[in-house]
Amino acid sequence: MAIPAATSAPLIEKHTIGYVPPEDRHGKVRDLFTLWFGGNIAPLPIVTGALGVQLFHLNLLWGIVAILVGHLVGGVLMALHSAQGPQMGIPQMIQSRAQFGSLGALLVVLIAGVMYIGFFASNIVLAGKSLHGVVDSVPVPVGIVIGAVGSGIIGIIGYRFIHVLNRIGTWVLGIGIVVGFGYIFTHIQTDDFLTRGSFNLSGWLATVSLAALWQIAFAPYVSDYSRYLPADVKVSSTFWTTYLGSALGSSLAFIFGAVAVLATPVGMDTMDAVKLATGSIGPLMLVLFLLSVISHNALNLYGAVLSLITLVQTFAYRWIPTAKSRAVISIIVLLACCFAAVGASKDFIGHFVDMVLVLLVVLVPWTAINLIDFYAIHKGQYDIQSIFQVDGGIYGRYNPQALLAYAIGIAVQIPFMNTPLYVGPVSAHINGADLSWLVGLLVTSPLYFWLANRDTSYRRRMMGGKLASSL
Repeated sequence: MAIPAATSAPLIEKHTIGYVPPEDRHGKVRDLFTLWFGGNIAPLPIVTGALGVQLFHLNLLWGIVAILVGHLVGGVLMALHSAQGPQMGIPQMIQSRAQFGSLGALLVVLIAGVMYIGFFASNIVLAGKSLHGVVDSVPVPVGIVIGAVGSGIIGIIGYRFIHVLNRIGTWVLGIGIVVGFGYIFTHIQTDDFLTRGSFNLSGWLATVSLAALWQIAFAPYVSDYSRYLPADVKVSSTFWTTYLGSALGSSLAFIFGAVAVLATPVGMDTMDAVKLATGSIGPLMLVLFLLSVISHNALNLYGAVLSLITLVQTFAYRWIPTAKSRAVISIIVLLACCFAAVGASKDFIGHFVDMVLVLLVVLVPWTAINLIDFYAIHKGQYDIQSIFQVDGGIYGRYNPQALLAYAIGIAVQIPFMNTPLYVGPVSAHINGADLSWLVGLLVTSPLYFWLANRDTSYRRRMMGGKLASSL
């Protein structure tokens, strides 16, 4: 009797960036809910969510509204990327070759890799600080190394283990954060919990943007965690389980950060505020968040390694990356991030947030092009063999239409940017609110659709892809 694929899947993932054949598909679509719910209840989203009241001076009501709007809007884009996984069976960055060409996709792959290395490094800093908060005798640098090693083991084992841990984490962290909310609301230490801050349009828009960009930041690797699902899983099922898990989990974490900061005296570090606001259960909350950040950070390491493998394999096209290759590259990235994080742990998070804001300016047009190409132009039908050819097969080395739309999509965001490198005139006029991501989406999407459809050679390649995928 044949063993079902779901139970015969190896513990250590054997695939890297290659196509996952039907016989190796496994898992349930509901696993996507637990992955993105449990993975988003962690210190970094808590710290980010607190910025709405700390930095932008919103009160609790308007802070919560902004957080919900941002996650509900940004989560749509994130979940649309996730729904591509079962249909394609390949990592998201590899799929970008079908839109940009085998060489044209390299810039986006490089940017995604750098961003997720940054996410990994910042999270191990938070893990080190959380461990030090629980056990004072453990120095932050030692905690950083412990957090990195824990995430590295999970990331090396790979896809299946990541899903298992998040199924457990969803229940533990879900219950934990509800208990944490209950404790804070019954032990508020400030008189201005509901009145501190006020509504201001620029701060509200900035908080919406932070929440939306949190979701969009997952776009380059979200389908990596759905690509093992059976190909007959409905697009709508993949979308809704991902969307609800990510939007709900991240909204709870963002709001928790805002509530903890408002419930404690002004000027406290967010995680210190969490520890103080949760009182007697504070150490337990920090332990839960520590375990969460170690588990969730494995996703960042995993995504970064797949991006690096994609970069190398583009030139060393005869190389067949294996599980061993993925493990070796994971260890190299882990060691480099530990060295950087230990050396700059005091101000690493601030520098990282600045870096992400810059990188997202160049990732937003990619999101628009990828989604339009998948859903409106190719309708999910691609020639997988061409994607893995050194010359790009029917997709070529470069796609001029995608690259032109991409460049214009970056350019139109400049007046609306607010980054450490540059503040655009429109952003300066609205007191620093960054709406570049929204402008980038609204301009790039119709522009790429128009460019792709007016080019007859691109339409011929598109029909070739549909024919090849049907064979």
